[in-house]
Amino acid sequence: MQPNGKKPYQRMPLIVAGVFLGLGLGGFIDGILLHQILQWHHMLSSVRPLKSVSNIDLNMLWDGLFHALDWVFTVVGIVLLWRAGGRNDVPWSSQTFVGSLLIGVGLFDFVEGLIDHQILGIHHVKPGPNQLAWDLGFLVLGALLVLVGWMMLQNSKSEQELKLRGSRGE
Repeated sequence: MQPNGKKPYQRMPLIVAGVFLGLGLGGFIDGILLHQILQWHHMLSSVRPLKSVSNIDLNMLWDGLFHALDWVFTVVGIVLLWRAGGRNDVPWSSQTFVGSLLIGVGLFDFVEGLIDHQILGIHHVKPGPNQLAWDLGFLVLGALLVLVGWMMLQNSKSEQELKLRGSRGE
C-alpha cells in the first residue's frame, strides 16, 4: 500500500499477457508466412524432405502441432489479458502492451531459430544458398524485437512513474 491508501500499479499482468500473445502471434506469423504462403520450409523439412507422400504427411502433421502450440500461447495470452483488464491496479498502456508483444514475438523467433534452425537443424528459414545468412538474420530479427520491446517497456515505466509523482504533487 502507498501512503495515501491506494494500491501501487502493477504492470506485470499486462506485460505477461502481451508476451504470451506475442509468442502465439510470432508462431502464427512464422507458420502462416514461411510454412504456408512462401512454403520455404516445414517443421521437419531438413530431416524429412518433401520428396514422398509420407514425408509430406509427416511435415503437415508437425506443422499442425506447431500451430496448435501457437494457438495455446494465444489463448493463454487472451485469458491473461482478460484477467488483467478486470484489475483496477493494472495501468493500461499501449506502449507497455505493444512492447510486451514485441518481446514475445522476438523471443519466439530467437528461441525457435536457435533450437530448430541451429541446434536441431530440423529446418532452416530458407534452405539452399545462403541458408546460414537467412537463419542468422532470423535470430538477429528476434533479438532486435526483444530489444525494441524492452526499450518500450522502460520508456512506459518512466512515463508512468512521472504520472504517479505528478498525481501525488511531488
